[in-house]
Amino acid sequence: MVVHGLYGSARNWGVVCRKLSQARGVVAVDNRNHGESDWRETHSYFDLAQDLAHEIEAIGAPMDILGHSMGGKAAMTLALTRPELVRRLIVADIAPVTYTHSQLPFIHAMRQVDLSAVEKRSDALSQLEAAGVEDPTLRSFFTQSLDLKAKRWRLNLDTLEAEMPKIMSFPEISGSFEGPTLFLTGANSDYVLPEHRPQIKATFPKARFVKIAGAGHWLHAEKPAEFITTVDTWLARTE
Repeated sequence: MVVHGLYGSARNWGVVCRKLSQARGVVAVDNRNHGESDWRETHSYFDLAQDLAHEIEAIGAPMDILGHSMGGKAAMTLALTRPELVRRLIVADIAPVTYTHSQLPFIHAMRQVDLSAVEKRSDALSQLEAAGVEDPTLRSFFTQSLDLKAKRWRLNLDTLEAEMPKIMSFPEISGSFEGPTLFLTGANSDYVLPEHRPQIKATFPKARFVKIAGAGHWLHAEKPAEFITTVDTWLARTE
């Protein structure tokens, strides 16, 4: 199961899922308040983990879980609270810690887009740039959650803004996950730092660490071939 990050959706993982599915069954989900999933008033990691648990129980447990960023925190929460549902865990560029930066400026930028004036995706891209989203990769990423026909975001911006402190944190959970775990990070990213490793090893004692050269936080999009090869190799080794 592939679990996307904040402001993302299952469709962002199409290339990765198609490649990984050549050797195994793969399912990608939309988290609550994202994509085609229901909009809810809460967005804690316990909420997200419970949503994942319901899906896994419906499909068949245990499953291998790959989660990126917010999805990685949701996957870690699931593994710690419902370990019987998780066979192996892959955490992409996130640590079980609270971060001090904020993702709110991107919500503010998306709200500045005049959706009534958006006829094609390039219209939204230019408006996002004017609203302060300097990175073209991020602008393109955000517009993948834009429903052009309905002229709406497929993101519950109100709930995501209200729950941002929870999204940037990580819940206090006792115990550990004893299954095989891979922390896969971008070499150019600062989301998983050396000082995070003691906490990671205490919570995920079988954790292994791999960096993808030349990749930042969006490692699966920046270096898809390397990302897929690393995941495939690790899964094969831990069968």
